Amino acid sequence: MRMLVLGAGLQGSACAYDLLQQSGVERVTLADLKPGHLPAFLKNKRDKRLVTARLDAKQSVRLRKLMRGHDAVLSALPYYFNYSVARNAIAAGLHCADLGGNTEIVQEQKTLGPAAQRRGVSVVPDCGLAPGMVNIIAAEGIRRIGEAESVKIFVGGLPQQPEPPLNYQIVYSLEGALDYYTTPSWILRGGRPERVDALSELETVAFPNPVGALEAFHTGGGISTMPWAYAGKVQTMEYKTLRYPGHMAVMRPVRELGLLSLDPVSVKGTKVVPRDAFIATVSPRLSKPDGRDLVALRVEVRGRNGRRVAWQLLDYYDEKTGISAMMRTTGYSLAITGVMQVDGRIKATGVRTPDEAVPFQPYVEELRRRGVDIREVS
Repeated sequence: MRMLVLGAGLQGSACAYDLLQQSGVERVTLADLKPGHLPAFLKNKRDKRLVTARLDAKQSVRLRKLMRGHDAVLSALPYYFNYSVARNAIAAGLHCADLGGNTEIVQEQKTLGPAAQRRGVSVVPDCGLAPGMVNIIAAEGIRRIGEAESVKIFVGGLPQQPEPPLNYQIVYSLEGALDYYTTPSWILRGGRPERVDALSELETVAFPNPVGALEAFHTGGGISTMPWAYAGKVQTMEYKTLRYPGHMAVMRPVRELGLLSLDPVSVKGTKVVPRDAFIATVSPRLSKPDGRDLVALRVEVRGRNGRRVAWQLLDYYDEKTGISAMMRTTGYSLAITGVMQVDGRIKATGVRTPDEAVPFQPYVEELRRRGVDIREVS
């Protein structure tokens, strides 16, 4: 297998690292605007199968040229590049997967389905942690239950040692996290897709110690297109982000005061975007180079007949490699999807989200081989 990974940030680097652990992978090309800035776990590996390349993702001609000689392209770029990457991959005859995160972009990618089928390739958007892993688990729960009444999904990336006032550290793009805090969340209520305000409908979810009780609230982008796929079939479906207690009580007023707005304001004669100023101000305080993170996940599916299935995951920073839990659950998920596209375990061509395309048991087994253990719970 010859794999092209776009984006050498946290998730793209973790994806490339995981691919290099697979004996069937002959070459990994990691492309980025600044390909020399690799994390230690890739620099120290010195694997001759890893090739770096410079890429400005806005340049489609360069991107198409870079795709030549590869079997699949895996995008860890910002979500606004995903439609272009998918369109170019289809034209080049490559399988394609991405981390997604923006439902409107995924719906645009879906329009490329007939073209992908004609080329005999698979495109799987939204295949990180959430969306991604949680969609695959939820779809399995719905299959097992039969007539599902409700699907509740909870996910959070958290510091192992929380510090006030937010009890949070940056585990991926802060810009992306703030998008989720300001974008209404699509859910199913009464079997119909509806939008609810992000940072709303707070509830408590208990995990085993030492994690303990976490708070959960709505955020955008977590379950991709599932509210439309299951409209009229499932009455309630919702995704909530997990944080340590007290997080929402800080972030909701921050948002309501306009500090996360994208509309420029005049500051002493200079136009300033409030969110840019907020990110620049808080990032140094929320970036913990030596911080250890964890990922908490729970998916619960209940049926009309009273049956229930549920899965849970607690994953932790890998001390041996220096790879965070968020990178393990997100970047590894992208890598697994790409490998399964190329080796044929993902059989359907066209553009299909993870809940439509990725087989549950092989996917969970691949994660378990990497030490990411999703467990069925009572």
